[in-house]
Parts: sequence; structure tokens; C-alpha cells
Amino acid sequence: MRRPFFTTLVLSAGFAFAHPAHESLPAVDWTGEAPQVSITVESGVRVIRANGIPDHATGRFPGQGNPNRIAPQRHEFRVPLLPQAAATPTPLGMSPFGIAVNGVVLDPGAAEWWQDDRSSGWQYEALGGGRNLGLDREHGHVQPTGAYHYHGLPVALLEKLTGGQPRMALIGWAADGFPIYGPWIPADPANPAGALKLATPSYRLKAGRREGGPGGTPDGAYVRDWELVAGAGDLDACNGRTGPTPEFPGGTYHYVLTDAFPFIPRFWHGTPDPSFLRRGPPPGGPGGKKGKRPKQE
Repeated sequence: MRRPFFTTLVLSAGFAFAHPAHESLPAVDWTGEAPQVSITVESGVRVIRANGIPDHATGRFPGQGNPNRIAPQRHEFRVPLLPQAAATPTPLGMSPFGIAVNGVVLDPGAAEWWQDDRSSGWQYEALGGGRNLGLDREHGHVQPTGAYHYHGLPVALLEKLTGGQPRMALIGWAADGFPIYGPWIPADPANPAGALKLATPSYRLKAGRREGGPGGTPDGAYVRDWELVAGAGDLDACNGRTGPTPEFPGGTYHYVLTDAFPFIPRFWHGTPDPSFLRRGPPPGGPGGKKGKRPKQE
């Protein structure tokens, strides 16, 4: 499988995560504006407002592979307090999956396609190494709108939430209202208070050769290189599971961010709130060629 160039981050508890290397990690407040995020409950709805400025160091933007500069946003997302499962999983399309507790959007889909042709159906996987998207060590980069966002595990946020220890940490909220954790789950589902392990997704690389498009052997460079093998891992098609969590000791469905595909889920277990769904022209504004999206999502 083709993956980005990785270094290894060894945390104090002796476990490690892989993340892309980045040459420069400038100060958090280089944009001149401090991070702002509020999470409130209003009329039975959880409301997340944020300016999208990360509370950790980032890569150098603009930079190689990403020409955009981080700028404050006016995020306002709403999620139900009592989410319900949908009859079938709902694909994200090109909408963001959810938002982290630090106010940075979790947005796994890359607006990059084989031969720059969206109609081909061959979408590059942001963490697949097939195209340089200028991702930093947090698996993040910047949209043309100035919105910094994550394509994978937010390493610095995870370190902050866990103290470098293996524990289930609430990373954020999905658009359907279900909580997001990662990457730890109980090693024994029957003993949720026992030892933890890194969750394993149930997606695997397809066998054989690609049918159409770029051809060749599936290696993870494209989203379509992957397929769900039910029961192959710990998680379902939405990269989630049901069980107790620190915030929900009685048990709840929850998503798990992982260090293997899909990294951030590509399906919702429930119904996403409209505040997360993109409408109108693709990010970057109108004027692009038909069948294409502006790059650097």
C-alpha cells in the first residue's frame, strides 16, 4: 500500500502513531488570531461555533503541495443531542464528517481526481500518497477558503486529550450527532474497564487489478482501492462500534478515528444535520471546468 512519507511519534506511554513528516511547525497564532470554540446546548441541539484556527502548531502554509493560507472561519454546526441510527449508512460525498472539540473540521475527502476528472470516479485518497496535498504532521492542510481541516488523526489534539496515555478520548462530534473517539477501544468488549487496544478497521485493499481508470494494482492511492470486509476488524462500515465510553458509560454508538483507512469515516451511521452539507458551487467558487473541483480540499 502506498502511504505518505512517515515519521514515528512515540508518546510517553510507549505507544506510537505514524504521521506525515513536515519540515516546519510554526507558532500556533501565526495568523494573528487566537483559536475560538464554544460548544453549547440550545433547544435540545448541540451547537458548535468556532473560528477554525487550530490550537496547535501546523505546517507552513502556503507551502509545497498546498498554496493556501489559514484564515479565520465562521463555523456554526448543529448536531442532535439524541442521535438516531439511519436505516442504511449515509455516504459523506464531499461534505465534512464532523468537527473536533478544538473547532477544526474533520473532512476526509480530497477534491483530487485521476487526470483531474471528477467524472472518472477515481478520487485520490488524501493519505494514500498518490498525490502531494501538502499535509502536515496533524494530517491537516488548508482549503482555498482558508479553512484548516483534518484528513486523518489529529495527533497534537490527541496528545492533549490523552496526556500521551492510551485512553478513550472524545475527539469531536459527527454531523449526525454521534460522538467521535479514537484510536483506542477496549481489548475485550465484555470488559470495557479493562485494557485498551488500537482499533482495527474492516476495510482491506482489493485484490487483482483496478477495473478502468488508472489501472494497475490497488495500493491505497485511490479511495476505490478499498473495500469493506465485514467482520475483518473491530469496526463497521462507518468505522464505528457500540459500547460504553467515558462520557456515555451506559453505552452508545460512536465513531473511531484510526491510523489505517478510512482514517476518518466515509459514512454516517445516522442522518447528518444540514449545517454540515455543502451546497452550491464547490469550495473555491464557480468558474472551474465541468466535472472538476478546485484542488487542495
